[in-house]
Amino acid sequence: MELGEREPAPKMLFGELWHEGELSILFADTNLGKSVLAVQIGNSIACGKPIAPFAMDADPANVLYIDFELSTKQFYRRYTGAEGDHHFTDNFIRAEFRPDIAMNDSHTHYDEQIIAGIEYKIRQLNAMVLIIDNISCLRGGIENASVALNLIKHLKALKADYNLSILVLAHTPKRRNPGSPISADDMHGSKLLINLADSAFSIGTSAADPHLRYLKQIKQRSTGQVYGEDNVCLCRITKPCNFLKMQFEGHSPERQHLHTRGLNQHILAPKVAELAAKGYSQRQISKELCIALGWVNKLMPR
Repeated sequence: MELGEREPAPKMLFGELWHEGELSILFADTNLGKSVLAVQIGNSIACGKPIAPFAMDADPANVLYIDFELSTKQFYRRYTGAEGDHHFTDNFIRAEFRPDIAMNDSHTHYDEQIIAGIEYKIRQLNAMVLIIDNISCLRGGIENASVALNLIKHLKALKADYNLSILVLAHTPKRRNPGSPISADDMHGSKLLINLADSAFSIGTSAADPHLRYLKQIKQRSTGQVYGEDNVCLCRITKPCNFLKMQFEGHSPERQHLHTRGLNQHILAPKVAELAAKGYSQRQISKELCIALGWVNKLMPR
């Protein structure tokens, strides 16, 4: 208790969602803006400027962003526009995965070489913040409990050895039920990953507006839950100048953005009709859209 009293309170990097010294996980379905938000957070920390409405009381830090997703040209296109290129501060360093560099074919050796390469860059750049986009780059298979445990041990060791704050991006299963609230069970891979993480948050999409996203706090250890199911944070992907980012618009209960029966009739009926026209059976449509077979029958064109 005396030791804990003497330690300073963890500082916020991205509001209550991510604090200094934490291993945090951001997960969402494909194309919902995980990478957009991760770069935005990394840029914010590197500049020392918070992203409204999220507070940040940490000092500016060197951010190492490991990009396994985008090519250099794809990244460039996101951060250039009619006004010219966005100027990233020197504190934000992006490292791109190079699969053409010789790697051992063994999954274990391959994954360990990736971790070793990340550790080398951390030392070289004196990074204090590490963002990995995304965890599926590791070929061992994160759905395997032993592989997941080995990975989380490596990341926690890096965190402890270099006093890092780590954000890891991950996916949700493709067949996630859009009518259910987002939970820890929705992250793809072994549940060990999220169990051993310090914090986790997720991006969902609104059933009422396909362009509207929301952020939900899934797990926290350094704070109370602020952005739970009764108070998710609404946002949209925008590019007002030359920087692709999330623009935050307020808060609402998550239930307003889930696929309820009323929304299903308005949104899913055209999708059911389209799949039926393609020759899908009702059972196939039920599996494709993750809805009950009886509800498919009600939405079928007559």
